[in-house]
Formats: sequence, structure tokens, C-alpha cells
Amino acid sequence: MLTRELAIASYENGELVPDRLNRKSDSAYLGFAEAMLEIYRSGTGRTRRSLHQAVHRVFDEQIDCPGRRIQAFCKLLDDASEYNKGDRRKTVQLRQSVFRAAARHHPLVVDRDALFESQESEVKRLIAEEHAMSWPELRGKLFLDLIENHELKYFEGFPDGVALLSRYNVSQTQAVLFDAVKLTIRATGDFKQILRYAKLARLMHRITKRSDHYRFEFDGAASVLRGTHRYGVAMARFLPGLLSCRGWSMEATLRRRWVSQSIRFRLDDGCGLVSGVEAASEFDSSVEEAFAKEWGDQLRDGWRLERETEILHIGQTAFFPDFVFAHGDGRRVMLEIVGYWTPEYLDSKFQILKQFHDKPVLLAIAQSLKERVVVPSDRPAIFYKGTIEVEAVLAILRNVRGACLPTTI
Repeated sequence: MLTRELAIASYENGELVPDRLNRKSDSAYLGFAEAMLEIYRSGTGRTRRSLHQAVHRVFDEQIDCPGRRIQAFCKLLDDASEYNKGDRRKTVQLRQSVFRAAARHHPLVVDRDALFESQESEVKRLIAEEHAMSWPELRGKLFLDLIENHELKYFEGFPDGVALLSRYNVSQTQAVLFDAVKLTIRATGDFKQILRYAKLARLMHRITKRSDHYRFEFDGAASVLRGTHRYGVAMARFLPGLLSCRGWSMEATLRRRWVSQSIRFRLDDGCGLVSGVEAASEFDSSVEEAFAKEWGDQLRDGWRLERETEILHIGQTAFFPDFVFAHGDGRRVMLEIVGYWTPEYLDSKFQILKQFHDKPVLLAIAQSLKERVVVPSDRPAIFYKGTIEVEAVLAILRNVRGACLPTTI
């Protein structure tokens, strides 16, 4: 990610708009991006300072390019690079040795005379000989521990200029969230993935069900502390994962020290930003995919199959059934598929299910697990081998009364 110092944003009608390069209005930047990539691809052995200077020269003719934008590109390119940082301990020891040796000849002069006998060039030669090097070679090793002198080992890079510009746009949007104090997401899909990425970013959550969507409110332990930006940094980490999801809109409340009022920032899944996180596949397993294909889009005995449209939640515990069966009369039954999981994961899954004992959840359990799992007495279950039979599921659904599932199969 970028640092706060490299963030560029403008205020428009009370909202914060991060810097974004557009393919049409900023078409010249595609050529700049390719030039920057070539500098790094061919830059093995060059110092960080040298690479950054070369990147700045790319924009010599672009008078309206902010300096922070160029520095941001350098940061992103560095993040995709591996530098040889040398041995800091040896570098410090070498520097101390050279300075001690030079101190014995102080003061140094360009030309010796009767008063000052220590000629700079001669002293440098003698010190270099003591270290079995030439002076230019020794001078190049004196400050290898400074970040600007690190030498490029290899460049992992970006596939092309478009990818670099996309990363820039996402990174500037992430930087806006450094000042976030509140984040609300309106989601109509990909609930499981949204919450998964939020948990990876160590964000706590509150979930509210609305008529046509779920409302996620995210925060973190650090957000309750005044003056901290750790929450915003966590939100920034969360953004790339969110961008890979579908069916969401987001509103963030930002606070900046030099602005008395809160600032809004909005984003949705049609914003055009492309993250490096791959979108999750529609199905978690081939069993789910096969069952959904077998059921199809049609009604069966009045029941329609929906994919992950329900969330069960208590506090920080959330449970996402794999499918929901929705009847025309308003009845809803959830289906959870229990596949080839570890014993620890199975125990955790059933512990979570206990917390939602009053919810109508039907279990479909792999036949191979029949001897390993103890099915809760209040949970109807079917065992499948290879694929889940639609008729076996319908046999249970036909006996559903209100919100209650039959306890016998």
C-alpha cells in the first residue's frame, strides 16, 4: 500500500475523491507506465536512488503531473521488487574503520603544504589499500545500508502498464480509507466472501437484515481509541478483497485532523477498480455445483433454490448456509453440505450449528463421514455418495410445517 504522505485526493460536494487515472483523459500514462516498467525490468544492480531518478525523468515533459504521483509509482514499483540490502553490521563496521583511519590524518586538504600535510587523494588511496580495494570501490560500499543505496536484485513487476495503473488507482483509494472511522456496506450478494475478507483484515462486524439486502457495519478493536488510524489501515487492507466481490455498495465516514466536519466516501461494485484478488468461484465444491445444476431454476413442489442468500449471525459468529429453499408461501429452509473436512473443522461446524438451534437447517452429509459425525437430534440429515439426490431433499421439504423441519427422515 501507499503511505499517507503519498495520498492524493480532492473534495467535491462534501465527499472525498481519490486520485484516479482514466484511460481516456489520461491516455498518455499508459506509455509512461510501460517506460517505468522497462526501467525496473532492466534495472538489476542499480540502486533505488538511481531507479527513482530514472522514473522521475519519464515525466520530464508532463508538467501537470504531481510529484506525489511519481513518488507513488516509485513506491508501487519498489513493493514489487526485491532489493539487496547487504549486511548492515559489516557496512557499519567498514564505515567506522574508514572514518577512524581518516581521523588520524585530520585535517585533509586538496593540496598539501608546509602546515597541512595530509592530502585528501593520497589518504583515500592509503585507506582503500588497507581494505584491499580501490577508493571508488570502497566509497560505493560505505553506505550500502541506506535505503536509497539498496541495489535491485530482481523485479517481480506487473504484467503490463494497464496492471500498474490499475494498482495505482486501487492504492490511492486505499489511502483514502486511512482516515475511516465508520464503514457501512449494503450487500445483495457474495456475503460470505465480504465477511471473510473483513475477518482477514481483523475487522469486527455487525449485520442487519433489510428487506432486499444485508447491512454490514465494520469496525475493529482499535477504532474505539481516539486519534488512532489503525482501523483505517485495516479498512485499506480489506478493500482489494471487497473489490473482487459482487453486489455491494459502500459508504465510509472519514475524519481528518484539519477538517472539523466528517467527510463521506462512497464506492460500489461498478466503480471500475480492479484489484489483484481473484473473484471467488460461484460454488465452493463440485457437490454444490452438481446439486444446483440438477435442481435447476424451476420450482419443485413450490420450492425455489437460492444460493447463499441467508446469513445467520449472533455477535461475531456468522453462519452462511450453502443453499436456501424458498417456498411461495414464505417458508424458508437452509441446506448445509458437510463434505470431506477435518475432525477439528467438523467439530467447529457443529458447535456453530448449536448456536442456531432454532433455525431450520437441513444437513447433507457425505456418506464417508457417517461413522465419524454425530448428527444433532434436532437436525434432519441426508447422507449422499458423490451427489445429493434432489428427491431425497424434496422428501424432507414436503414435511416442513411452518418454520419447523421434521426430526425424522
